[in-house]
Amino acid sequence: MFRQVAIVGLGLLGGSWGLALKKAGFAGRIVGFARRAETRELALSDGAIDQGFGDLVEAVRGADLVILATPVAVILDQLARLHPHLSAHALITDLGSTKRRICERAAEVYVTGPLFLGGHPMAGKERSGLENADAQLFQDARYVLTPIKPADLEDSRVQAFRALVKLIGARPIDCDPVTHDLSVAYLSHLPQLLSSGLASLVEEKYGPEELALQLAASGFRSVTRLADSPYSVWRDICLTNTENIQMALDALIQKLEFLKDHLRDRELEREFLAAHRLRDKLRGMS
Repeated sequence: MFRQVAIVGLGLLGGSWGLALKKAGFAGRIVGFARRAETRELALSDGAIDQGFGDLVEAVRGADLVILATPVAVILDQLARLHPHLSAHALITDLGSTKRRICERAAEVYVTGPLFLGGHPMAGKERSGLENADAQLFQDARYVLTPIKPADLEDSRVQAFRALVKLIGARPIDCDPVTHDLSVAYLSHLPQLLSSGLASLVEEKYGPEELALQLAASGFRSVTRLADSPYSVWRDICLTNTENIQMALDALIQKLEFLKDHLRDRELEREFLAAHRLRDKLRGMS
């Protein structure tokens, strides 16, 4: 169904989509939009796209599938801007890490004409940018699909996109936007803020309190791995999922206070056992 795919934004996720499609043998044409000429040139030389555009409207013209791989705030702006320039038969989707605001905006704009389908691949790296794109990025990753209306899942364009998601190695899962945003607040956004906060705390303590940073072993390095993630990506996530993230942070603060109060009794053991049960569930889902 998709003869021409337009990827708007050639960073880590957009570039990986292009590389994954090529690796999977996608026979259609892949075009990409990026403002910087050097980004377009790199995407072409890496084989992520067949043609690059510096003009957004030109990039999506004639596309059967449009993938918005830009920050959330930019996606919100692009939804209305692109609508008049898309084929009525096209499918437009996004890779935003929050879904409620995006789907609400799309429901206002995409009443007629092209169909919108929210999307969020649960995959990524600490380092952003096209230079970190990887054809294997989506392999075995869950890929969340959030339609504006449940009935949209029966549309042939959505079914074709679901097949494309499977083609690049990901595992599609349907979810409503509200449930998605609440879940990722605990499962994605909270870990990021915890990692960044811990790294920032140790950075503050390292100099004045003479912490021996050379004692940092694999545990600390693993927990702070996400601290490499750029603020430019997380700014929009925090702005568009604020209430859920605040609720998750409040719950974590309560949990940390509880742990602090029970460092010398058996309640601490119960917390470890509960954590082990959660880890067992995760292993069963892999």
